[in-house]
Amino acid sequence: MARSYDDAVSRVRRPLLAVPVAALLLGGCAGGGDHDIALGQVGRADVNEIVEAPATVVARASASVTSPANGTIARLAVKEGQQVKAGQLLLEIDSPQAQEQLAQAEQAHDAAMSSADVSVPPADLSQTQEATDRAATAAFAQARRAAEQVPDKATRDALLAQVGQSQAAYAAARANANDAIRRFNAGLGSISAALGSLSAAQRAQTEAALLLAQGTVDALSIRSPISGTVSFGSASGAGSNSLSGLLGSLPGGSQAEASQLLEESGQAQAGGSGEAPPARNAPAEGMPVSTGETLLTIIDVSDLSLAAEVDETDILLVKPGITADVEFDAVPGASYPAEVQSVDLGPTTSSRGGVSYVVHLSLGTGSTPDGEPAPEPRPGMSAVADLLVRTAHNAVSVPSSAVVRDGSVDTVWLATNGRAERREVKLGAQGEDVVQVLEGLEIGDQVVVRGADRVSAGQSLP
Repeated sequence: MARSYDDAVSRVRRPLLAVPVAALLLGGCAGGGDHDIALGQVGRADVNEIVEAPATVVARASASVTSPANGTIARLAVKEGQQVKAGQLLLEIDSPQAQEQLAQAEQAHDAAMSSADVSVPPADLSQTQEATDRAATAAFAQARRAAEQVPDKATRDALLAQVGQSQAAYAAARANANDAIRRFNAGLGSISAALGSLSAAQRAQTEAALLLAQGTVDALSIRSPISGTVSFGSASGAGSNSLSGLLGSLPGGSQAEASQLLEESGQAQAGGSGEAPPARNAPAEGMPVSTGETLLTIIDVSDLSLAAEVDETDILLVKPGITADVEFDAVPGASYPAEVQSVDLGPTTSSRGGVSYVVHLSLGTGSTPDGEPAPEPRPGMSAVADLLVRTAHNAVSVPSSAVVRDGSVDTVWLATNGRAERREVKLGAQGEDVVQVLEGLEIGDQVVVRGADRVSAGQSLP
């Protein structure tokens, strides 16, 4: 089914420079029922193809700071909006639980290092090794979880590397112990060799537990992972609101009772009801926190950029270096220059439900209609980016209303001896008002520019 070209290219917003459609109209309208049909002459124009894409302002970097353990905020060293440097102290957590775990780990490790080989009946060797394996597996998993809560990347990476090294050392000790036990059970080894290997495995396990506990305590003094601005802000997710922290600080039985009372009063924690969770309270000294709870965010706004969402039908036209004009709802009338830096290879689901790709653009300083500098936008602000994907200067062109899309073919109605003749055309740059014609027409040809979707072959034209 044929349809007008205006309907087919609704993705294109407007040309930056184009000969007005009126300049291409010859005037002259058919009488009677054809009064909505008009002719125009093929001419030349500058055609700019624009792809419009929704976009969001992105900060140079952003890092959420989370609590490494259950406890309370003992000291808050920063304020909302404060500028901080990477490594600067943000806050300190008081965690009796973490301190107790460290004391227990130190005691167990000291005992393992100072004692002689374990003394167990020969029949219990395999069971003892299995128990050691379970303890080690739990210790390594807990160590990784705790390390991943450390906000500073360098410290976090170092802790994870140490956990990996301890895990490798334990794996080697475990392999030796298992081999010694098998040899003993087969009558090929001594009980002392088996017990010695088992002791080495247990010492490796206590070292891992000690590493976990010490790393958690060290992380209670939280430092900024990046340079930027402190934002207390709000957060979503069950683990980020103060109600979760308060419930988590209660004894086990009291937690269940409090949760039941909240549920009966309609104030159950967000997540099960589908409603948005309450805003997170700003951190304050004495406030209870739980492991993994987001406390604040550091945002680096020294270099703002844009992340635009381009539909799959347009993405192949977008290349690095393409320029764009950006408008913000928050700054009516202002215009900001931008330039495409990169295009993501992986697709995403667009806000309209289709497939789209994220395009990253640098963002320049904007200007208001009167030429004054426009305000600097903030991270998260929404915008519309008009990407200039193709330009054709002084190109053979017709008004977009002259083109009729019939399946995959673009056509125009050519006026030949006063009658309509269907002519296939090949298009280039496609603006909203004017399109470039690469093949099929010549300068001076007369075509239907209004009412093209109502013309039939051989029809008398004005």
